Amino acid sequence: MAFLKVSSPHATRRGDTGGVMRQVMLACIPGLAALTWFFGPGSILNVLAASAFALLFECGILLLRKRPVGFYLRDCSALVTALLLGMALPPYCPWWVVAVGMFFAIVIAKHLYGGMGYNPFNPAMVGYVVLLISFPVEMTQWATPTPALADGQNTVGITAALAHIWANAPLDGWSGATPLDAFKQTSGLMVDQVYAANPIFSTADFAGAGWEWVNIGFLLGGLYLLARRIFTWHAPVAMLATLTLMSVIFYDGGSSSSGGSPLFHLFSGATMLGAFFIVTDPVTSAVSNKGRLIYGAGVGLLVYLIRVWGNYPDAMAFAVLLMNFAAPFIDYYTLPRTYGHEKSRRATEKSE
Repeated sequence: MAFLKVSSPHATRRGDTGGVMRQVMLACIPGLAALTWFFGPGSILNVLAASAFALLFECGILLLRKRPVGFYLRDCSALVTALLLGMALPPYCPWWVVAVGMFFAIVIAKHLYGGMGYNPFNPAMVGYVVLLISFPVEMTQWATPTPALADGQNTVGITAALAHIWANAPLDGWSGATPLDAFKQTSGLMVDQVYAANPIFSTADFAGAGWEWVNIGFLLGGLYLLARRIFTWHAPVAMLATLTLMSVIFYDGGSSSSGGSPLFHLFSGATMLGAFFIVTDPVTSAVSNKGRLIYGAGVGLLVYLIRVWGNYPDAMAFAVLLMNFAAPFIDYYTLPRTYGHEKSRRATEKSE
């Protein structure tokens, strides 16, 4: 065997960015399947529309930048951004909402900073926050999960969904509050009262009808990515551990002002999607393992603080963007010394 004299970093197997992105898309299937099972085809329609707009904007901006379109499309990063944003949006979003979100994600958050690998902020979360601030009505009309629908009522069909998406036809009776919304809107009541007043808790689910299964789906996908060594465990484990610790410390067991139990925080909203598919973004998070622990813990802390005492029920996007700001600062103090750095410093001091 020949000894290869090459410098780091070293890869233990063959792979490229496109292969990693395809693995991420594959890992999203269980969570997307659970969203479709409990909320109807709206999330799939969101993803399809987001993917079409993502490819359109990606091709357009690459042509303007005079870059090879085929080469950059093969890395599948635009499709991953579309998938993450499409799943994060409420089902059956109007097409123009999806288009605006993808424009800010691809053109502003990604290519304005130089493209893949140069963006300081997670593109999907930038698009989501822009939409949440700009169109709060459209962004808070979540579909009612199947177990919470009235007797004899089914989820939205394809025809009605397309009519709503493209022509803004009403979907009366199918929209409602999410479990996190329910706790935010009824702060001060007892947990039992919140559960009794909202049909999304009528089936005795600990995180709201359907939501725990959605989060379990993303958890399974995240574990698959961990097994494939697509990312390390540091950031997601630190985030989930910090969120759990905060919810244990402040959970009073009775009132809704604490935002629910630790299990509720872990398996409602975008917790597992954020932990395994957003926080682990290698471009916008910290670089070293120590830095990833700090970065993930910061996201978990901010998620709890904003959920319980802030104005937005699910704070994942805001928490991630705030920690994107802090990632370079974390890297500055956590990156290990380069080989020979300490020895060179001592030699310089001795010579002086």
